Amino acid sequence: MTARVSDVLDATAARHPDRPAMKAKRNGQWHATTWREYREQARCVARGFIALGLQKGDGVSIIGFNRPEWFLADIGAILAGGVPAGIYTTSTAAQCHFITEHADCAIAVAENAEQLAKLKEIRPRLPKLKALVLMTGSDTGEGVVTWEDLLALGAAHPEVVLDARIAAQQPDDVCTLIYTSGTTGNPKAVMITHDNITFMAEILSGLYQLGPDDAVISYLPLSHIAEQVVAIHSPLAAGGCTSFAESMERLGENLREVRPTLFVAVPRVWEKIEEKMLAAGAASTPLRRKIAAWARALGLAAGYADQQGRSRPLLYPLADKLVYAKVRERLGLDRCRVAATSAAPIAKSTLEFFLSLGIPICEVYGMSECTGPATVSLPDRYRTAKAGYCLPGVELKIAADGEICMRGRHVFKGYYKGPEATAEMMDAEGWLKSGDIGTLDADGFLQVTDRKKNLLITSGGENIAPQVIEGQLMGIPVVSQAVVIGDRRKYLAALLTLDPAKLAATAAEAGSSATDVAAAAACPRYRAWMQCRIDEVNQSLARVQTIKRFEIIPGEFTIAGGELTPTMKIKRKAIDANYAAQIERMYAE
Repeated sequence: MTARVSDVLDATAARHPDRPAMKAKRNGQWHATTWREYREQARCVARGFIALGLQKGDGVSIIGFNRPEWFLADIGAILAGGVPAGIYTTSTAAQCHFITEHADCAIAVAENAEQLAKLKEIRPRLPKLKALVLMTGSDTGEGVVTWEDLLALGAAHPEVVLDARIAAQQPDDVCTLIYTSGTTGNPKAVMITHDNITFMAEILSGLYQLGPDDAVISYLPLSHIAEQVVAIHSPLAAGGCTSFAESMERLGENLREVRPTLFVAVPRVWEKIEEKMLAAGAASTPLRRKIAAWARALGLAAGYADQQGRSRPLLYPLADKLVYAKVRERLGLDRCRVAATSAAPIAKSTLEFFLSLGIPICEVYGMSECTGPATVSLPDRYRTAKAGYCLPGVELKIAADGEICMRGRHVFKGYYKGPEATAEMMDAEGWLKSGDIGTLDADGFLQVTDRKKNLLITSGGENIAPQVIEGQLMGIPVVSQAVVIGDRRKYLAALLTLDPAKLAATAAEAGSSATDVAAAAACPRYRAWMQCRIDEVNQSLARVQTIKRFEIIPGEFTIAGGELTPTMKIKRKAIDANYAAQIERMYAE
């Protein structure tokens, strides 16, 4: 059944008027907003936007960290017939200008003074912009409206005007623009319809059996489709509650307070949790380390037994009581029914680490153009290092050239102001071309091998998928990031970053005196040790896939450095440029 966002909000507020919809921490205390209040406030924001001059189809850009006002601005814009467009908080003023102008925004919403400053800088070059709205604090600048003033404007504006806007909306209308992270240039604006987003929320709520008792924590960028689906629209459909992390730095503390039933993290978050746990384990007593090693071996065996339909080891319940249950409680995941990852490739070693602790991570694969997921994994239906199976009610296929394609109600309407780009993504039969290469196994589980455009072609004419090799290199415990180089080259090489927390242990193993990454990169003994680890990886690869040389990079590839997108995807051209000297050194005769 097709629906609009307003229909879902009205139905949930009617079913669960007094249950919490959102929780935010202020002055050390968690404060709840009920579903009745959520609906009332979203409608008030919508009327405020209309009072500021928002017309049907106008854009509303939103920049800020996750908080109730972000949700209300997003849903309020949709109710008013506008089209919200989220902007990453790390965006520059120039990037804010591109999105706000491209989306034809009449209103721009900023979280605080820092984000407002970016909008003030670009405002003279945005003639369509009618108002700036500030979520927190106050500002005396011309045309800046505080959140309190916005609500006051909305309260004074007739409800009948908003009702008319809502009545005119159709399920096939665009309700949100999601700007891609732009690995190769300016981002494209993905047009998501009411039906796209409500269909996806309904499917996921059913698959994961979400209900009013479920809790999620919102901390990933809300400008990304994954966080909108997980934190805004799935709870909106199920009547669950979304709590907001205070910051990325306090995520661990907030997890223990919220104890979510569904927790989604990008690979880098899972890796950071793993690193902290390994560091804590290394500092524990020998007896505790032995117990942990015993339990982890048992947990890994149990995880694979579950996947293969076999019985768990006999002592698994004891290990669960002694180790896994305590780990889940310390992490704040003791109530978590679904732990998931998406947005970027994750190392098999990280998946197995959590599997060994009784926390199977469900991989989800998708893209903005199909409203987030194309495949899902469930706690009782998953495969480690596989990206899940096709969502019910839609289609997935592997094209003749290996490209993953999908078709169904979750596929976007097209790129805003991008008919040529839309035509490149869609074929005549309605199949969306993902740009990813993959395979489907006999059980229907997807294996993603690489980006089609990332395929390296060596000077010998061999097509190489670097992502597969990078995943294996990241299986070396100390390697935190890996980028394979080799396009139009005689052989493959790799740039590696190291985890400082694991450096001391590996340096001791190597017989090296290195105490930091820079020293390890220059130490012959450490390099020889690393070469042995790479040789072990090479043994599992075809000859043309083997890594012949490597360089250790002091530091990490970062968003600020331009090497990663806001969703943590590698920007290979930027890395080629930033590390040209190191790359050429690897190919020097």
